[in-house]
Amino acid sequence: QVQLVESGGGSVQAGGSLRLSCAASAHIYNRECMAWFRQAPGKEREGVAAIYIGGGNTYYVDSVKGRFTISQDNAKSTVYLHMNSLKPEDTAMYYCAADARWRSSGCPGQYEYNYWGQGTQVTVSS
Repeated sequence: QVQLVESGGGSVQAGGSLRLSCAASAHIYNRECMAWFRQAPGKEREGVAAIYIGGGNTYYVDSVKGRFTISQDNAKSTVYLHMNSLKPEDTAMYYCAADARWRSSGCPGQYEYNYWGQGTQVTVSS
């Protein structure tokens, strides 16, 4: 049973844009957190952006603030990551994650997400 399906990755030049999509099965597109993580070769996986589905609160790692935007479409059970002004250091495999409990301090780290997508590659050339 498919839970999360990512799409939208690709190769772009520095300064370009991409939009990643994460379509969730209805039963896990709940009112809690969904997020995007990324992992570059030889590096640890890091959180990029998260959204609290129930309230629309968004959270970003400092390195992408002002360039990336996470958004939701409840009718499609889909979360998007709009990536602008891409840099070579944004090159990574990007993963969608879902079903982590929101708290007043925000969305949690990666170990609290119960569902993960297969990943989509983003490559930014200089």
